[in-house]
Amino acid sequence: MPAPPPASVAIPFAVATLGIALFSTMDAVMKHLVLAIGTYNALLWRTMAGAVLGGAVFFALGKGWPARAVLRLHLIRGVLSAVMALLFFWGLARVPLAQGVALAFVAPLIALYLAAVILKEKIARRAVFASLFGFAGVLVILAGQAEAELGPEALHGALAILASAALYAYNIILMRQQAQVAEPMEVAFFMSAIMTSCFLLASPVLAEMPPVAELPAVMGAAALAFFSLMCLSWAYARAEAQYLAPVEYTAFVWASLFGFLVFAEPVQPLTLLGAAMIVAACLAAARRGGGAQAPAVEIGQ
Repeated sequence: MPAPPPASVAIPFAVATLGIALFSTMDAVMKHLVLAIGTYNALLWRTMAGAVLGGAVFFALGKGWPARAVLRLHLIRGVLSAVMALLFFWGLARVPLAQGVALAFVAPLIALYLAAVILKEKIARRAVFASLFGFAGVLVILAGQAEAELGPEALHGALAILASAALYAYNIILMRQQAQVAEPMEVAFFMSAIMTSCFLLASPVLAEMPPVAELPAVMGAAALAFFSLMCLSWAYARAEAQYLAPVEYTAFVWASLFGFLVFAEPVQPLTLLGAAMIVAACLAAARRGGGAQAPAVEIGQ
């Protein structure tokens, strides 16, 4: 039996829970924006607002410019995240919120195999079986989608989210490398700035000013993403991942709640079953080395 977490974990646990709640709220706001102004414009204006907010804090704190090797890491992850976010939020507009978040949970399982290829990490047999169980959970969710007769658009949305999760698996590898050379504030700022730069490339053709009525949602989504990252970074710096990892999966609870209250989306029984299978698989795989690693499933950043 593992020893119970020390009392000192209580505050980081609460802050991490708050961070996930903020990020889940951002997902709901972004789904509203995607439906209102389109995926591209929702992401363009949200990341731009985030870059302004993050830049103000970054430069106010007098942070120095990163070295070329670190900047290269920021650039790779920023470009990858731009594609990943487009796929995720495009898909999220076409599937129920809870289902989209549940499908995104497969990213850590895919990361197991990428870590073996890129970082030369050894994959334990238990982790392989766990990943297969997790992918079975994905099939259960897709079966529930077919049973609910959500239509071809929902299937396309689910596939887009799975593609985003595959990209995010590589993003997890990049995060491990970034964590060794850059502070969370620097990462947050450069992520927003580089993603904005990517989206601006298509601005002559696709960019449209959001309606005034949607500006609070744009600013709110940017602030929610920024403060969520700060909460999670603060928490994981003060408590072991094995105690905080389960907090990540509260995102499914928030997604179910917001999906029902905001978008009138009922949660299908097979979505609940598939989500439970994926979560169980992630937790089992994360304990392959005796201590859980943070699942890190915030794809929509």
